[in-house]
Amino acid sequence: MLARLKRFGIDGFLLSLIGAVLLAALWPSLLKTGGLIRIDVFTTYGVALVFLLYGLTLSPQKMREGVVNWRLHAVVQAATFVLFPLLGVAFQRLFGHHLDPALALGVFYLCALPSTVSSSVAMTSIAKGNVPGAIFNASLSSLIGVFITPLWINAYLHAQGGGMALGPVILKIVLLVLLPIVIGQVLRPFVLRWIQAHLAAAKFLDRATILAIVANSFADSVAEGVWAAHGIATLLLIALISVLLFWAMFALTSLICRALGFDRSDRIAAIFCGSKKSLASGVPMAKIMFGGNPAIGLIIAPIMLFHLLQLIMVSIIARRMAASARD
Repeated sequence: MLARLKRFGIDGFLLSLIGAVLLAALWPSLLKTGGLIRIDVFTTYGVALVFLLYGLTLSPQKMREGVVNWRLHAVVQAATFVLFPLLGVAFQRLFGHHLDPALALGVFYLCALPSTVSSSVAMTSIAKGNVPGAIFNASLSSLIGVFITPLWINAYLHAQGGGMALGPVILKIVLLVLLPIVIGQVLRPFVLRWIQAHLAAAKFLDRATILAIVANSFADSVAEGVWAAHGIATLLLIALISVLLFWAMFALTSLICRALGFDRSDRIAAIFCGSKKSLASGVPMAKIMFGGNPAIGLIIAPIMLFHLLQLIMVSIIARRMAASARD
């Protein structure tokens, strides 16, 4: 059964993610901040752990292999941090006033996030696209997002009549996100063999940390009664929004690549990197930016559903592209 689900991008981690949300909903007193097992103590430092592991596993050599293709890089980064957020702005102007404010913020937060790394590279490889270009752009996106995502969120909050202390937020993100990546890169030459021998354990620890943050965030929101007014209809609405955003970005990025005369390999890398968003970056960064918001579970719900649906959609697309390449 699991093997069949993997064909559509659904693996044990995604099933665990669903399980973490259900457990938080059924037993919030266990997983909420200050709850029975004090999971918040782990998640506070777990953010840095996630990005330390990312720095340890990021290959500088593979980054250098893709560095020269500047046109591809410009399109992917512009799609991720300009076109996608502008699509989010358009969505907010048209439909934002119909949504719960926390959910509307979550949709825009999704649009402002960096691209995902692992699945962008994996799907580009399956579709026989430019893998070095995908590695470079997805990794660069994660680094740029440390600064660009908070700027977009601050602009959004100001437009809504609010705001946040941007300086302290960026400083905290630098300390908990960028600095651990840098430390990981510095340590990488000394621990590379050990990391390669224990990749499974490192991946498990990384994903366990993300699951803990998700469970803690949802438990806090459930305990505060945020989800009392939101049920299956809200989840279906988020799913619909996610699908529409994905296909809009997929189509726009494809049109831009064709207009610029990209070859098939670069076009695949661009549309897979430019149309996707990172759960691995989004959840820990949300913990930093919105950790004090009782509705944080509602805020991160769009990125969770988008992550699930984007994996299903791009898995199908990548396999069809691979099949067409063999014909």
